[in-house]
Amino acid sequence: MKKLLILMNPCSGKKKANRALAEIIDILNRGGYDVTAYMTAARGDATEVAAKRAAEFDVILCIGGDGTFNEVISGLYSVGSKTPVAYIPAGSTNDFANSLKLSKELLQAARDVVEGTPRPLDIGRFNDRYFSYIASFGAFTRASYATSQSLKNALGHFAYILSGVKEIASIRSKHLRLTLADGTVFEDDYIFGAISNSTSVAGLLTLAPDLVDMNDGLFEVLLIRKPKNPLELSDCVLALTTQDYNTPMLTLTSTERVEIEAPADMDWTLDGEHADGAALCTVENLRSAVNVITNVKA
Repeated sequence: MKKLLILMNPCSGKKKANRALAEIIDILNRGGYDVTAYMTAARGDATEVAAKRAAEFDVILCIGGDGTFNEVISGLYSVGSKTPVAYIPAGSTNDFANSLKLSKELLQAARDVVEGTPRPLDIGRFNDRYFSYIASFGAFTRASYATSQSLKNALGHFAYILSGVKEIASIRSKHLRLTLADGTVFEDDYIFGAISNSTSVAGLLTLAPDLVDMNDGLFEVLLIRKPKNPLELSDCVLALTTQDYNTPMLTLTSTERVEIEAPADMDWTLDGEHADGAALCTVENLRSAVNVITNVKA
């Protein structure tokens, strides 16, 4: 039998995975896997265990939210492991899982692990940290890490929307200068920015699927300028909701690397988790860095 390690965050989402764990393990056993389960107890646990034990297993299965998945891939990449990763999304938003079209039904997701095949995917490096699908700043990104776990458990994705709405009144722009790999420079006052490898951005915005290839060595860079009047704000909202990005309020482009000059105290979010900023941040795409098991066509 193949050996599989479950790294599970028992506090993710509404804790549905806790009640389904026995059935999940049964499906994996019947699918030919000898299963070992580890419950994380603190932030960073999944990174440490994945790094130390990757060589012992044929597959590492993450059960949790995008933050837990981030920890797993960070641990694997830090030791150069190519051990395939499976993901049963059990968080409140699951942006990355949505982009991969992973089943939201826990038992079906377990069956997909058994029936699926590894697929190479890009990840990102933000200075000395890794992320699986997004580095973002500005409006709404704070909701990802500032919303309490109890509120997430009670209200699910709606909790992020509530927290995001509360932020609207306090949105402040930041002046940034971004230099892409080809030398293109963007400099302006922005209320939001994302360097992503996902169709779902910050749990609140979506990019058209035909714009995103999760294994092309490129990130999509979305920047939203500060609206100067209600008309510009309306144009911005319309562009985002219709996925028609032909407006001066938005910049949408692709690059494999970007250097960002920003206020040193500006907070960032990596896969929904807080990250400290710096006066100069370098974000680069690590092509085909991880192998993720999916049961859908790429």
